[in-house]
Amino acid sequence: MNKILIFIVFVLTFNAEAFGKETTYKKELFDKAVSDGKVVIVSSWIKYCTSCASQMKILNKAKNDFDNIEYFAFEVTKKEIAKLFNVQYQTTLLIFKDNKEVYRSIGETTKELIYNAIKSSI
Repeated sequence: MNKILIFIVFVLTFNAEAFGKETTYKKELFDKAVSDGKVVIVSSWIKYCTSCASQMKILNKAKNDFDNIEYFAFEVTKKEIAKLFNVQYQTTLLIFKDNKEVYRSIGETTKELIYNAIKSSI
């Protein structure tokens, strides 16, 4: 019985992490944000990735904590978008300023590191 309960909790936790992930990247919105002079953040994710969910949660909060930034996310299996940004892995974090990529990392999931990357790009 305990094994069944542990399995149920694991499945619910896994699904909760996947909940709320969606591809928000759209080329026209990205281009508009860049032309408006915003710092643009793009991250990649995949359904089963809990560290992706953690990164996305921090980046969604950053939208409110920093002025003049726009945040987009995309599922790394969307090959057209991944190819556009030369992204091969989930949790890839890209920051653009003045229509140029100014920051790239893979696997950053702590608030301190992500916020420092944003601050250094503003």
